[in-house]
Amino acid sequence: MTFASEEKTEETLPLYIETRRSQGRETFVAERVGQVLGFASYDQFRGGDGYVHAMEHTIILAPESQGQGAGRALMQAIEGHAREAGAHVMVAGVSAENATGIGFHAAIGYEETGRMPQVGRKFDRWLDLVLMQKLL
Repeated sequence: MTFASEEKTEETLPLYIETRRSQGRETFVAERVGQVLGFASYDQFRGGDGYVHAMEHTIILAPESQGQGAGRALMQAIEGHAREAGAHVMVAGVSAENATGIGFHAAIGYEETGRMPQVGRKFDRWLDLVLMQKLL
């Protein structure tokens, strides 16, 4: 689950991708036989030049695509791209309710570095955020 309330659409995705690309970041899409399985992207973790080597990613998979390797392939792609661009660390911000997402990140080498109670809000509920990171 993403904490964003507005869905990304065919109309808004091109600007989302172009904005990241203009900063040297990238977005990757996994597909099989023309069907989109998911996407992953990354951007700088926080603003300011002290964070230029710390990135945060977004990965979203269709529920029916989970457990088939698409997520791992997407993460390898963004981690490789970020590493080649000079990134030192990749951060994951995962809803504490998303045990599958936390487990996925742990399985690919991310370590939990913090929990932030009730920092997100979606669907009229307060949500906890789990921060995880991986040195690239």
